[in-house]
Amino acid sequence: MCAALLKQQHRGAARYNRTMALTAPQSVIDRARKIKIILFDVDGVLTDGTIWLVPGRPADGSLLEEIGSKETIGLGVQSTTMVEAKGYSAHDGTAISLARLGGLKCGVITKRISETVATRARDLKLEFIYQGCAFKMQAIREIVQKEGTALDEICYVGDDVIDLPAMREVGLAIAVANARPQVKAEAHYVTPNSGGYGAGRDAVEFILEAQGVLDQCINSYIDERNPIPPSMDIGRGGDMK
Repeated sequence: MCAALLKQQHRGAARYNRTMALTAPQSVIDRARKIKIILFDVDGVLTDGTIWLVPGRPADGSLLEEIGSKETIGLGVQSTTMVEAKGYSAHDGTAISLARLGGLKCGVITKRISETVATRARDLKLEFIYQGCAFKMQAIREIVQKEGTALDEICYVGDDVIDLPAMREVGLAIAVANARPQVKAEAHYVTPNSGGYGAGRDAVEFILEAQGVLDQCINSYIDERNPIPPSMDIGRGGDMK
């Protein structure tokens, strides 16, 4: 699909998001315009909150061989090591790229410690990664000091009551659609989609639209991944027969 067609398809989505931003209270739009850093909780925000525990084995096929030897798949398979797995939305991954194109930095702050989070954060090249962090404001203050920013330039996206202390202090507090009622009640903005299903994308696009750069970021994202090749003549006569 050519870049021009992709841009045309994204214009409708951009107009939809622009409508959402413009229907938000002006005070919330003003908050979003100041944002320089977006910080996400992980479980329930970048995922749907589900945590899978699966048997762990070296990647040498030993587990498959063990399972294959059983009459019933998985029957009797023992494991002393359980590996935590989570599911992430590709839309949220795109959101991080859009945020970066808009000059924003992103990070995660989570109470849990998980290798899957570390791997996902590295893949997305997140600027801030805090795991095992029960007191999230401590991490946020560290980021503010390191980056030389102010709290009103920070957005925090959360879903549960543990996120409330951080949401009460930052410039823009966003709750995902599946957040607890207490969290939604104190949020400045609630995403249309739930955690793990594009809520991160909603948050990023809302901020970029409030800052007036969403369309520009989308077009730049498309151009980076769909470079227009130089025109080439096919055949000596320049026409394809």
